Amino acid sequence: MTVTDAVTAITVGSGDMPVLATPMMMALMENAAMLAVKDKLPEGCTTVGGHIESSHLKPSKIGDVIRAEAEVTKVGGKKIEFKVSAYSGDVLLGEGTHLRFIVDREKFISRLQ
Repeated sequence: MTVTDAVTAITVGSGDMPVLATPMMMALMENAAMLAVKDKLPEGCTTVGGHIESSHLKPSKIGDVIRAEAEVTKVGGKKIEFKVSAYSGDVLLGEGTHLRFIVDREKFISRLQ
């Protein structure tokens, strides 16, 4: 992700500075976790986020390129736990843990009706 006005703390309402918003960094981490396992899931399944906890150690300015990484640390039934981190180049911006649940897409959506 490139930091743009759309993902700053000012725009998303998490602060009043023109820097990468913490919720946007965490969304990038969640996305990395989802992508890390999507090709290993049974047909018709996906994962949904259940919990995320993260530090935000360094600010990122508009124009910075941010990447997130996710590593599976534990699998138990329908729960998958991850170590997640975000970087700008080699600089660690934040790190934490994330929990995702494996769900059947159709059943999950049908419960919302």
